Amino acid sequence: MLGKQQAEEAAAFLGTRLPFQPELLIQLGTGLGGLAAAMTGSMSIPYAAVPHFPRATVASHAGNLVCGRLAGKPATILQGRLHYYEGYSACEVGFPVRVLSLLGVKTAIITNAAGGLNPAWQAGAIMIVRDHLNLLPDNPLRGPNVDAWGPRFPDLSQSYCPKLRSLAEQTAQRLGLRGICSGTYACIPGPSLETPAETRMLRLLGADAVGMSSVPEVITALHGGLRVLGLSVIANVNNPDNLAPILLDDIVAAAQRAEPLVQQLIAELVREL
Repeated sequence: MLGKQQAEEAAAFLGTRLPFQPELLIQLGTGLGGLAAAMTGSMSIPYAAVPHFPRATVASHAGNLVCGRLAGKPATILQGRLHYYEGYSACEVGFPVRVLSLLGVKTAIITNAAGGLNPAWQAGAIMIVRDHLNLLPDNPLRGPNVDAWGPRFPDLSQSYCPKLRSLAEQTAQRLGLRGICSGTYACIPGPSLETPAETRMLRLLGADAVGMSSVPEVITALHGGLRVLGLSVIANVNNPDNLAPILLDDIVAAAQRAEPLVQQLIAELVREL
């Protein structure tokens, strides 16, 4: 089990190797790993080299921690993430975020590729996450609480920072980006994709998009006192009455097509922070 000792050992390891204390954490999702190339003065550390870091096992997730400057700001990018469906607990999925919170990171931008549930949207849209549904049978805070990290029962009434959401909307408008929307993200266990009946259920629950990631990292970040912005690339839109086969390769390709817009939005956002 990954607990206080393991997190502190990983933080101590990174603290002696990173060139500076990062202020910002960016978690990159499926098909969105290219943002690291926009950093200056960067260095990359494989997850496998960091004590106690779980290994990313999905082909589209590189599994590197990249530290450098983005738009002049000291930042750390988690290039590739962990998932509950890989066999990890929610605590293990959130572990890299926990370690970076111990290093003094104050803001987290969590990105992912998701399936659209809102019939008014189109593939390629960028959803600014307003709220989430945690449908995993686990929570990263389950087990003994470390009071020095955060409260036993953290408030999630405003999980996604209203100021950051507003800044993202204003930045997208200023850049002339189209297809920007706002909605609720549902996190399911996976790895199987949604049936038509499950798609209808998620719509009834109020979800606008569905994926298999991000929520454990968001909860961990909030517990550690970070402010959070969530961005979902809508890779496809699910029609439960005529549900076409959904292939991972298609999701990755759609996310990669939207990646330049996501990079532009994040870089300008970071400049404004």
